[in-house]
Amino acid sequence: MAVNLIHLPRILERHGEALLADWIREQLQSRSRTGAIKEGELREQCAEFLRLFREATTKGGVDMTRPEYGPLRELLANVSASRGAQGFSPSETAKFVFSFKRPLFMRLREELMRDPVALADETWAATELLDELGLYTTEVYQKAREAVIVRQQEEMLELSTPVVKLWDGILALPMIGTLDSNRTQVVMETLLEKIVETGSEVAIIDITGVPTVDTLVAQHLMKTVAAARLMGAECIISGIRPAIAQTIVHLAIDLGTVVTKANLADAFKAALDKLGVAQLPGR
Repeated sequence: MAVNLIHLPRILERHGEALLADWIREQLQSRSRTGAIKEGELREQCAEFLRLFREATTKGGVDMTRPEYGPLRELLANVSASRGAQGFSPSETAKFVFSFKRPLFMRLREELMRDPVALADETWAATELLDELGLYTTEVYQKAREAVIVRQQEEMLELSTPVVKLWDGILALPMIGTLDSNRTQVVMETLLEKIVETGSEVAIIDITGVPTVDTLVAQHLMKTVAAARLMGAECIISGIRPAIAQTIVHLAIDLGTVVTKANLADAFKAALDKLGVAQLPGR
């Protein structure tokens, strides 16, 4: 920005309390979700913003990338995070900054009404700066929300791939949904950790809940089987339905020496046989 803020720091210093009161009133009147924030918390955030804003404009001019704006950016990041957690939208969060324009510009007009050029220049520079700060809150908000979504997806992946101990030395990994590279990685890590933890020799991978099996899914399964073998455990794949069996044959997918069974019960029997465990009559 070519224009510097000359009068703004002085106005913020002289009319700080009045600006704070007008700004809080502006937010209470214009924001439908302000009620989600306690008035004491809102006042504290606004007062801190005014203090840091005054210091930044006094020492750092109008360039919000300067180090002097660091504390102010940190405050806005915290405000964005708290508003996001309270259910505010990005636009509602940005209004924390944008709602300060009306009280500020009214004071600028009162102070500089006799100097139209200075009023126009100061208003324009302040507008650009507040716009940048408002957009910054939106950017921080979006990044925080994206981080939450990614973390939730990771947690859902972990929850959707539970490893169950069926017997001493036998694990079962029921899989539901589509297999992709990310989920395969989670599956392998979860299964290998459980193999090491329990010392199991057989792992049953049940794909009854996997809707389709294509070449890519088969590759993912084989990677999991290979990783388990490196840890000293053999895998049995169960849940091979007729449609999946036909698909495997049609695509000429080679499952190698992996034992496959139609259902989990048959796979469990095969696992017991591998361990040499005597089964009850009729089982």
